Amino acid sequence: MAIVSDRKKEIVAEFATEAGDTGSPEVQIALLTEHVKNLTVHMQTHKKDYASRRGLLAMVAKRTKLLKYLRRRNPESYTAIVAKLGLRAR
Repeated sequence: MAIVSDRKKEIVAEFATEAGDTGSPEVQIALLTEHVKNLTVHMQTHKKDYASRRGLLAMVAKRTKLLKYLRRRNPESYTAIVAKLGLRAR
């Protein structure tokens, strides 16, 4: 389930560290979180869609790696994004 382009622009604008920023860890984590939320809803109705489940697990793993990176590099930003997105801190 792809993110609608308007929603994606909103997320990028909200989490960007500077103008035109689309690749920072904060933006990537926020976009992955939106994808995970969309796929979670899909998986609740289509329980046997194993291909989507595999993609969902890959996205969660990538988001976890980005969160670990952000926690090492910029702890203040890590705590802010975890609180803003409502993710569990590990």
